[in-house]
Amino acid sequence: MAVKPIIDTVSILQSALESGLGAKYKKLAEALEVKILDGTIEAGAKLPPHRALADRLGITIGTVSRVYAELERMGLVVARVGDGTFVRRRGLERKRDEGFRNFIDEPQQYYDMSRNMHIPGHEIDYLSESLMAFASDPKTLQDLTLYTPDVGLPRYRMAGARWLGHDSFEPQADQVICTNGGQHGLLCALLALLRAGDTIATEQLTYPGLITAARFLGIKILGVDMDEQGIIPAALEELCRSNRISALYCTPTIQNPTTAVLSPQRREELARVCRDNNLLIIEDEAHGVLVEDRPLPLTCHAPERTILISSLSKAVAAGLRVGYLHAPNSLQSRLAASLRATCWMATPLALELATHWIDDGTADRLRRQQVHEISRRKSLVEGLLFGLNYRTHPQSPHFWIEVPEPWRASEIEADLKQKNYLITAAEAFAVGRSAVPQYVRASVSNASSNDQLLSDGFQALARTLKEEAGQFAM
Repeated sequence: MAVKPIIDTVSILQSALESGLGAKYKKLAEALEVKILDGTIEAGAKLPPHRALADRLGITIGTVSRVYAELERMGLVVARVGDGTFVRRRGLERKRDEGFRNFIDEPQQYYDMSRNMHIPGHEIDYLSESLMAFASDPKTLQDLTLYTPDVGLPRYRMAGARWLGHDSFEPQADQVICTNGGQHGLLCALLALLRAGDTIATEQLTYPGLITAARFLGIKILGVDMDEQGIIPAALEELCRSNRISALYCTPTIQNPTTAVLSPQRREELARVCRDNNLLIIEDEAHGVLVEDRPLPLTCHAPERTILISSLSKAVAAGLRVGYLHAPNSLQSRLAASLRATCWMATPLALELATHWIDDGTADRLRRQQVHEISRRKSLVEGLLFGLNYRTHPQSPHFWIEVPEPWRASEIEADLKQKNYLITAAEAFAVGRSAVPQYVRASVSNASSNDQLLSDGFQALARTLKEEAGQFAM
């Protein structure tokens, strides 16, 4: 039988305080754990407010905070800013707590504008040709069944260096480590460079894959204020004064989700702040590879402390799962160890394909096709957004669109889903518990090639936003 929220919960905890030895918060957390697991305190139940419980039990608010934090750590409760602390149940979690996923198992009636995906092109034809060529080469086939060096064969690393390089940035192959995609590269970097309890700074709105990985590794995340260019160096410096921060993760080119691009001057200033505060830098270039004239990466400004992550997933083929880390020599052994701990080595077949395509120009042809298709699709729908406040970048596959007051992004997201369209609200990208800006992200990179469905989706989104803003008759 479920307990009454405050009276019976207090009774349970008073008994726990009076029995046994040990820290108060541990005894209280263990008592609540037992009652939650046996169903005495039901899923979805709201736990008493911190101050009310502290007053009833004659303990400090800090002790109650530690109790609830311990329960949250165990996955038994969910803390919702402004609402309280609730016993966990499916569907109660915030978007940011659900975890990052790149495949959404939704019914086929939904048209998905929620994810930035690789748009299918001619890669299937190239894949067929390459696999047939491999099949006729026994030596290559034999090599693909064997272990390779953990960081990748020399020719794989050379191809990775060519993929990463642009303008005056000419990476050396011995600084490149091959990974099973960009997300795996990020995980390897976090495993190698940080420990549970360490703190990493990132943009206030950031890549959900970082949030998920950091949570599983016990790494704390702090959000840094942003402007139209992206992360603000002065805000990072201020954050370092009051917190012990080990590293910075950021996306300087086509930041996800805001589409911001840091200027060369801003990159230089950011590198200085990281150097002054002894921060390592994890730089993500997921969408940066789509930008032909992109600024030089942060690693050019702080080569001794920057790990650059890139992959083929946005430009060539998502399922290929090939990524590259570029790192200073001093960090190579730690990164190699983390790679061995996760998969021993990146998959040779995928790397052989990627190397072949980078060497013969196929990868760059596919990248250019991707850029062209993104531009073509955006030209079809951008006019539908007229009158709305939004941001994008010519090579970004998504729009970052403001939701008019007094409506919330989550309400727009839910409304569109009822109409069979999926978008992503800002909460999925938010770090910490600070106020979340009311924006939604809508992407043109659905795998479908049906332009009418694309136009219908953006038309439905625009109509919903404009109706909420009072521009359309209800």
